[in-house]
Amino acid sequence: MVDDGVTKELNSESGDKAKVTAGTHADQMYFPTPDEQQLTLRALVAGCIVGGVVACTNIYIGLKIGWTFGASIVSAVLGFALFSALGQRLSVLETNITQTAGSGAGSMASAAGLVAAIPAMQLLGYEIGGTSLMLWSLSIAFLGVFFAVPLRRQMVEIDKLRFPTGTATAETVLAMFAEAKEAAAKAKVLIWAGVFAGIFTLTAHFIPEIENPPLHEWFPNVVLVTAATWTFKIYLGPSLIGAGFLIGPRVVLSLLLGALVAWGVLGPIAQSQGWAPGAVTSYGDGARGWLLWPGVALMVSEALITLILSWKTFVRAFRMPASLGDGVENPNAIPNSWWMSGLAAGTVLTMVIGYYVFDMAPWLTLLAVALSSILAIVAVRSTGETDINPVGGMGKVTQLVYGGIAPGQAGTNLMAAAITGAGASQAADMMQDLKTGYLLGASPRKQFLAQLVGICAGVLFVVPVYYLFTAGYELGGEKLPAPAAMAWKAMAELLTQGLDALPMMAGPAALAGSIVGVLLVLLRRIETFKSYVPSGLAMGIAFIIPAYYSLVMFYGLAIWWVWRRRSPQSVDRFNFALASGLIAGEGLMGIVNAALTVLGIG
Repeated sequence: MVDDGVTKELNSESGDKAKVTAGTHADQMYFPTPDEQQLTLRALVAGCIVGGVVACTNIYIGLKIGWTFGASIVSAVLGFALFSALGQRLSVLETNITQTAGSGAGSMASAAGLVAAIPAMQLLGYEIGGTSLMLWSLSIAFLGVFFAVPLRRQMVEIDKLRFPTGTATAETVLAMFAEAKEAAAKAKVLIWAGVFAGIFTLTAHFIPEIENPPLHEWFPNVVLVTAATWTFKIYLGPSLIGAGFLIGPRVVLSLLLGALVAWGVLGPIAQSQGWAPGAVTSYGDGARGWLLWPGVALMVSEALITLILSWKTFVRAFRMPASLGDGVENPNAIPNSWWMSGLAAGTVLTMVIGYYVFDMAPWLTLLAVALSSILAIVAVRSTGETDINPVGGMGKVTQLVYGGIAPGQAGTNLMAAAITGAGASQAADMMQDLKTGYLLGASPRKQFLAQLVGICAGVLFVVPVYYLFTAGYELGGEKLPAPAAMAWKAMAELLTQGLDALPMMAGPAALAGSIVGVLLVLLRRIETFKSYVPSGLAMGIAFIIPAYYSLVMFYGLAIWWVWRRRSPQSVDRFNFALASGLIAGEGLMGIVNAALTVLGIG
């Protein structure tokens, strides 16, 4: 936490020390002067560019491992460092606008459904045009932002939920202004890590052996050949090594455990018993298609049971305050007419696109929007309390509901879940940004506008890049296993086709996975075992992606452990910057590699 004595002494853009102004709050970290610059063109452009870059890398890494990363802190750091290098200086509130626009743009990979629902639809055979996808992405992403607006006062000002990422972003912004050299040093590490990852990735396009050393071919023996057959191979992707730095020991070790159980034990058993007699990596009749079901069951059961046991969060989410405060009108507040009209327009656009592109009855779209508005409240509170946005759980709730009211309609099932997922994702992301702005004394109205601009910019980045990746590589293939999409597709098929969709003995395996997911949640509620219980979500993903993806994140964790043991201070300073650089460098060069693949070069 940045000391309040430091934040109150920061200089504003005008050169005067910031002073407490009317309408400030006791828990603010920074008190701007009334004339401090805020919503400027340079701040918006910087945020949109950095957020767009993060969004593109999120497409790449999301289709590899099913996760995406936020853009708030990266946008703040790079925006500040960029203008510092040019001899200019953003104000604190301009930097907040940069991170807000960056967050809006960077979230579009997940909010638009481009790592889950949309690729799942393509795997089901739907063809989606670029213009339709852009309009769909804008409509459902805007819905989440409009859901968040009326919740701000309750969640941020009255309940004062922490929103850990939003708070950390505010602390980071203030720390940069207190120590500008530190921000520049972090930006330098990020850029050089990105350059290294980009050069490595481009080289690997022409010399694949440096990224995937075929040890089983260089040193053929039974152990190495068998391990490679079951996807236990060497893979050295910089982005996933960086992910191993970021996502922490519990998740990485859960991935490793899941890979060992799935590809080292259950897969060989399924093949030897004749339940999955085809090629190991075949979704049709191989172990990969068989392992999908217990993996999905594990992920879904953990997500749903966590939601059910978090009933207090549901109750608090719908509790209204006894008083709305002193009644003083804030000229920077977001007018009700803005979010209400926006919500109406977004709903209509979603209904039109849903009908003409996805054959979704308008009343089913309207029901999905209504359900999304309710679940978004829960997602916002969950994020505020724990920093975990249960988008997957929200989507699965919708899939279960639509499995009952629209049986046999896999496309409707998926797109209804996409609406819910987008609402939960964007509402929680917007509230993180509003929390940052609240702590910095920013104008919610100006942040709202910055978020909308960022979303528009993000769509312009992610939709073309999504098509480029899916044109260059096979969805569900080795390069883009798309685990989140495979899980959503499997759930939709199960709800529309019933148990007939399951391979031989996959039903009992799915039941066992569901039981394990429930047990993991229950064990996590026991304080003695809490620290040792693996993540069911991570284990389930490891069932779907090849084992070498889980292994490479473990390599990253091992490097992080050694680094932390030798120099804990440098880890605290540069871990996020180094990891972000590795992820961004490979993700951006991955776009180039995809284009080269489409052109037949390399």
